[in-house]
Amino acid sequence: MNRYAFIMLSSISVLFVLGLVMVFNTTSAQILDRFSDRSLYYALVKQLLYAAISAIGVIAIWSVGYRSLLSLSPLLLFLGVIGLILVLVFGPKLNGARRWISLFGNSLQPSEFVKYVIPLYYIYAVTKQKSSLDWLQFLRLLGVICIPLGLILIEPDNGTVAIILSALIVLFILSQINWVYWALPLAIICCIGAVVASQMPHVSDRLKIYLHPEYDLKGKGHQPYQARIAAGSGRLFGRGIGESLQKLEYLPEARCDYIAAIFAEECGFIGMSILIFLYAMVAFCGFAIALQVKEIGGFYLVASFTFLICFQAFLNLGIVSGLLPSKGTNLPFFSQGGSSLIANMLALTVIIKVAEESKQQLKNDD
Repeated sequence: MNRYAFIMLSSISVLFVLGLVMVFNTTSAQILDRFSDRSLYYALVKQLLYAAISAIGVIAIWSVGYRSLLSLSPLLLFLGVIGLILVLVFGPKLNGARRWISLFGNSLQPSEFVKYVIPLYYIYAVTKQKSSLDWLQFLRLLGVICIPLGLILIEPDNGTVAIILSALIVLFILSQINWVYWALPLAIICCIGAVVASQMPHVSDRLKIYLHPEYDLKGKGHQPYQARIAAGSGRLFGRGIGESLQKLEYLPEARCDYIAAIFAEECGFIGMSILIFLYAMVAFCGFAIALQVKEIGGFYLVASFTFLICFQAFLNLGIVSGLLPSKGTNLPFFSQGGSSLIANMLALTVIIKVAEESKQQLKNDD
C-alpha cells in the first residue's frame, strides 16, 4: 500500500475508534440519567451498523475502480436528484427543514452523498473534453449542477450548499477554468447578497448572537454558549473520559455536531491537539497522494475529496470553538451520523483506490 494512503487510513481509523468511544460516552450518560429510554448500546451499535453497511459500497468501489466510477457519475447524479426530490415530497419536517427520508426504519440524508457526487460529475464532464471548457460548455455544466444544488437549498440546507460550492471553486482553479467565467459573477453575487442581507433584521440578529451567544441563551445562542463552557472547562488535560457535565443534556446534540466540545471537556487542550493533528495528517497525506497521481481525473478526485473531508472538519471545529457561526456540520468519521459516515467512507475508498492504481501504474512504467 502507498505509504501516504497507509498513514491516512491509520489516522482515520484512530479518529473512528475515538468517535465510537465518544458516541457511546455521550449517549450512555443520557440513558443512565434517564434522558432517554433506549438501550445503553443503541447509538454505538447503530454507528457500527452504518460502518458495516458502508463496507458494501467500499467493496463495490474497490471492484469497479475510480475510472468506472467517473463514467457512472451521470447515473449517480440522476439518482441523487431523485433522492433529493423524494426527501422534499415524503421526508418529515424536522427543525424547519426536510433533509431526511426513512429507509428500512433508518433515516437517510441524500445530500450527504450528493456532496461527493457533484464534484465527481464535474470531474467526469471536464476530463472527457479534449480542450478546456468554453463559456457555453461551462454554462451547461453549471446548469446541470444547479439542479441538485437548488433542491438542497429548498430543503433548506445552506451549509451543505456552501461546502459543495467551496469544493467546486477548488475544482475550477485546479481545472484552470477562466476566472472570468466564475470568479467575477461570484464576486458580484456575494457583494449584492451582502448588501441585501445587511438590510434584513434577522441577519443582524444572527450576527449579534454569533458574536455574543449569551444574548439568546434560550434560543439560537444556547448550543454555542454551552459548547464554549464545555471546551473551556477541559483546560489542559481535561476532566477525564466519562466525566463531562455538558453531555447531561446541557449541550443538545452532543453526539452529533458538538461532539468535539465534549471531547475537549474530557480530554482538554492535549486531546484536541491530537484530534487536530490527526485531521492535519489526513489533509497532508491526501494532497500528497494527489500530487503523485499522473492521470488528471485521479488527481482531481483525490484533491477534491480530501478537501471536502478536511473542510468539513475545519468547519465543525471552528463552530465548536466559537470562531464560526453555528451551522449543522458533522465531524467526519467522529460524530454520530449514518449518511455522513457512509459517504465519507466511500470518499476515503476512492482516495485509497486512486493511490493504489497510481502506484501500480508507476511500477508498470518502470
